Amino acid sequence: MDSDLCYASARELAGWLRAGQLSAVEVVRAHLDRIQRLDPKVNAIATLVAEQALDAAAAADKRFASGAEPGPLHGIPMAHKDTHDTAGIRTTYGSPLLAENVPERDELVIERLKAAGVITLGKTNVPEFAAGSHTVNPVFGATRNPYDPGKSAGGSSGGAAAALACGMVPLAEGSDMGGSLRNPASFCNVVGFRPSPGRVPTWPRPLAWSTLAVQGPMARTVADAALLLSVLAGPDPRSPIAIAEPGSVFTGALDRDLRGLRVAWSPDLGGTVPVDRGVREVLEPSVRVFSDLGAVVSVDCPDLSGAEEVFRTLRAWQFASTFGPLLAHRDQLKPSLVWNIEEGLKLTGSDIAEAEVLHTNLFHRVREFFERYDILLLPVSQVPPFDVELEFPREVAGEPMHSYLDWMRSAYFVSATGCPALSVPGGFTTAWMPVGLQIVGPHRADRMVLEVGHTFEQATGFGTVRPPLVTS
Repeated sequence: MDSDLCYASARELAGWLRAGQLSAVEVVRAHLDRIQRLDPKVNAIATLVAEQALDAAAAADKRFASGAEPGPLHGIPMAHKDTHDTAGIRTTYGSPLLAENVPERDELVIERLKAAGVITLGKTNVPEFAAGSHTVNPVFGATRNPYDPGKSAGGSSGGAAAALACGMVPLAEGSDMGGSLRNPASFCNVVGFRPSPGRVPTWPRPLAWSTLAVQGPMARTVADAALLLSVLAGPDPRSPIAIAEPGSVFTGALDRDLRGLRVAWSPDLGGTVPVDRGVREVLEPSVRVFSDLGAVVSVDCPDLSGAEEVFRTLRAWQFASTFGPLLAHRDQLKPSLVWNIEEGLKLTGSDIAEAEVLHTNLFHRVREFFERYDILLLPVSQVPPFDVELEFPREVAGEPMHSYLDWMRSAYFVSATGCPALSVPGGFTTAWMPVGLQIVGPHRADRMVLEVGHTFEQATGFGTVRPPLVTS
């Protein structure tokens, strides 16, 4: 029963709960048992609030029994990213500076989840201040990959991805500046969706007009990610860039006929980034699935020149603005974070202006590219999961990586475009490590990206392969 419940889809669980076939207490207890059994092996859950979760589940069952209309996620257990503030629950950001921090209020994404009926189990592990795509911090240590505990689970939503893969939660929310929803999804064989900026409004946020970082859904299937997005998306007056379209556009079936779909495939972003040979060998046959489904596939890539400068400049500027005061405690910060803050402090007004001009030009080139194509396919990550003891890969395809950002260009170049991007399970290396396929769509074409990803997922079934950690 535990296995059946913990690997049921969120849509199935929601249906059973609304039909009264299961109680919220049963569902929560099954997931807490799974966490107790498997989390010591992967370290995905940073803070667990088991008693609070069971009390909340019992209260939800009581409301349901009284005839109250249940929310769309009534009784569904989730653990929230440890950079998302949760009232009354420790939120550390993976930093010793905030190791005992307990927020007084929920941020917007948590507000929406609770209003939808979610039961909070706790928090998922992150890198320090979510900086980097490998989940390790001095408060809780490293999150390990469920397919090989000696490998990284990715980041910064690495705890969320590992928890999903192990069946500890059916849904998770995360955030993504340079790949933090997509990279861990790729490493852990789950789904991560970076929506268009403003699709999921964020509050509070010191740089409310920025489009570089977004929040979004993670799940084991694209359909479940869309279900979660239907709750997270929609306008809010506290976000100046919030998209007015309601979240309800993501409900309903995602089936799509791919015949005639114009697909561009770029294994290395037009030769601009190195990609591990093993990643290419996994994804080449997966891309052929689109041809088998009737799509017209060409090898092509938009002109992404300037994406490097745009991302690096605006990220550093945001780090300096948000984390600059933390330099007073630099001895308690990881060196990569200090470096990124200091890079931001060096910037001038002219540097920011130049980056914004490049950003605008990049947007228009990509817009014109999507007049010729419907979808762009590329690797999520340039490497398969790497040694958990490394902060980041030191080389990719023989090219040295000098910083913790260098190996993530296949993700953060897309971030700079502002386009919606999906990481969907794309296959396995010869060592049976997951590799994600990245599906990118035109500006604000979020639903189309999910439909294409769902169709690919149904045709391949890669996401149904469970980690040896679970099946052994």
